[in-house]
Amino acid sequence: MKRLVILGGGESGVGTALLGKAKGFQVFVSDNQNIKEKYKQVLIHNEIEFEDGQHSEGQILNADIVMKSPGIPDKVALVKKIRAKGITVVSEIEFASKFTNATIVGITGSNGKTTTASLTHHLLKEELNVGLAGNIGDSFAKQILEKDYPNYVLEISSFQLDDIIDFKPHIAILTNITPDHLDRYDYVFENYIASKFRIVENQTASDYFIYDADDEVISKWLETHPIQSILLPFSLIKPIENGAYLDKDNIKITIDNNQIIMPTANLALEGKHNIKNAMAASTVAHLLKIRKQTIRESLENFQGVEHRLEHVLKINKVQYINDSKATNVNATYFALESMDAPTVWIVGGEDKGNNYKELFQFVNEKVKAIICLGVDNAKLMENFSNMVDIIVETQYMSEAVKIAYKVAEAGDNVLLSPACASFDLFENYEDRGRQFKEAVRNL
Repeated sequence: MKRLVILGGGESGVGTALLGKAKGFQVFVSDNQNIKEKYKQVLIHNEIEFEDGQHSEGQILNADIVMKSPGIPDKVALVKKIRAKGITVVSEIEFASKFTNATIVGITGSNGKTTTASLTHHLLKEELNVGLAGNIGDSFAKQILEKDYPNYVLEISSFQLDDIIDFKPHIAILTNITPDHLDRYDYVFENYIASKFRIVENQTASDYFIYDADDEVISKWLETHPIQSILLPFSLIKPIENGAYLDKDNIKITIDNNQIIMPTANLALEGKHNIKNAMAASTVAHLLKIRKQTIRESLENFQGVEHRLEHVLKINKVQYINDSKATNVNATYFALESMDAPTVWIVGGEDKGNNYKELFQFVNEKVKAIICLGVDNAKLMENFSNMVDIIVETQYMSEAVKIAYKVAEAGDNVLLSPACASFDLFENYEDRGRQFKEAVRNL
C-alpha cells in the first residue's frame, strides 16, 4: 500500500486525503498550523490519521508521494528534505487529475482567473455537466470522488502549476502575466512567467491554448518557446484569424471558419478587462459546441464574482464598490480604469514590492481622495500625496468607510481596491471585503 503524505490540512489537503483513501493509499495529513475544526471533523469521521501544530519528520519522510498545499514554498527546510530523499512532490491538481477522464479547462494568469473561470462555468453549465474547482469552491479531488463530472473548469495558480508532472488540460487559458508573488520566485520575473506557462507544457497538437495576444510578456515568451497546442489568441486591438477579437462594438470569435458575433453592449460585466474575460470564456464555450444563443444569454445574465468590482450599495447617490480581490497593482489598474465618476479610493495592505507608476494617470484623472488602509502606508504617501488634496491613513475598515462617506459627494464612487495583500490587518481578502460591505451597510 502506497503512503500518501499531505502537507496542509485546508480545502485541497482534505480533499486529496479523501480521494487518496478511497483509491487505496495509506494517508497521513500534517499541518504545522491548526487545522480548522470543520476539516478536523471530516478527517476524524473518515478515520484519516493527521497531526496539526507540527510536522513530525518520521511520519513524513517515509512517504511514497507527498501532496503539498500551494501555500507552502519550496524553500522550506522540510520540503528540501523530502525532495532530497527523491520522494515525488505533487500539487492537488496533479494528484487528482490521475483519477478522472474528464475534459479539463485549466485557467491561469496574474489577474482575471476567478472571473474567467466562473464565467466559463456559467456558459458551459447550461448545456454540459461541469464542475468548477481549483482555487474556487470545493476541491478538485473531492469533486472527483463525489461527483466525477465529465467536464471541469479549474482555476489554477502558479503555485499549483509548480508541482505538476503529467497534468494536461485539454483547453488552457492564460489571461495575462504581470509581476506578482515575486517573493516566491526569487524576485526573478522569468521564473514566474515559466511557472504560468507550465499549464501548456504537456499539451499536444489536439489541445487548445487560449491567451491574450495584447499581452507583451505572453507574446514574447511564445516567440522563443514554441508550444504543441492549437493557438486561439484574443485581442482588443487587432483582428484575429483564428480566435477572438473586438470589431467596433462586437466580439468576433472564429474557430475553423465557424464564427460567432456578440455585441459588447449587453455584457453584464463592465470594463475592458471583462471584454477579454468574456472572449476567453466564450472561446471555450464555442470550442465545446455550446449554442450561440446560450452563450449570448449567459454573458448577459452573469452575476460576477464576490469582491471583484462588486457594487455594494448606493447611499446619497454615492456608489460603494468592493474590489477587495485586487491584491496587486495590475488588478487595481483595471478597477480605476473602469471608474466613470470622481472616486474616493481605499488602498493599502501588505505590499508585494509594488510599483505604483502605472496607476498615476488614473489617480490624476479620476481620484479625488485616498484613504490608506494598512499597517505601513509610507510608500503610498510617498507616491500619491502630491496628486490628491485629501490623503489620510487608518488601520480600521469602519473608520476608512466613515471618512469616505464624509468626503464623497453625490455622483461619486467609493472604491476599495487595495493593490496589496490583506494579511497585515485582515485574515484574507474575503474578510477584508466583507468588513467593507458591513461597514457600508452600517452607515
